[in-house]
Amino acid sequence: MKMLANGFLLTGLLFSPIAFASGCDTGPHRQFDFWLGEWAVSVEGKGQVGHNRIEKIVDGCALRETYTTAGKYHGTSYNSYSPVTGQWHQTWVDNSGLTLLLSGGWREGTMVLSGDGISPTGTPVLHRISWTPLQDGGVRQLWESRPKNNENADWVKVFDGLYSPVKAE
Repeated sequence: MKMLANGFLLTGLLFSPIAFASGCDTGPHRQFDFWLGEWAVSVEGKGQVGHNRIEKIVDGCALRETYTTAGKYHGTSYNSYSPVTGQWHQTWVDNSGLTLLLSGGWREGTMVLSGDGISPTGTPVLHRISWTPLQDGGVRQLWESRPKNNENADWVKVFDGLYSPVKAE
């Protein structure tokens, strides 16, 4: 009978509102909050190339990115901080079939995530993407890659975008 009572107690705790209170409201879970919002994405010399919406999901424990362009290209990422690894993790998927699995963290005022990938020619590469909050309220996103097995190789710019807040109407 005592085991049955303990079982009910455990079940009650697991399914109580207290058990599901978000533990993601402070500290490292908030490091990417500067990226939240609606953004016009532009590239120097090309003007606006896309629109990005970054929103909190899963009771604030993750961020969802929804990127669209005027053309057919679009993609989505899911971002979360793991207290187990002490790192941020991003999974990006787009309609070209590209999947990026990135991890990293906050370094000297910039969020920097990196991960392995394959170049269009089939060569293993290392991707590095950084997000830097700007004083005007914008964000700079810089995506670079280099051959995976050559630490001395120069980083090659894949994308250098400026995020400007979209004004609410």
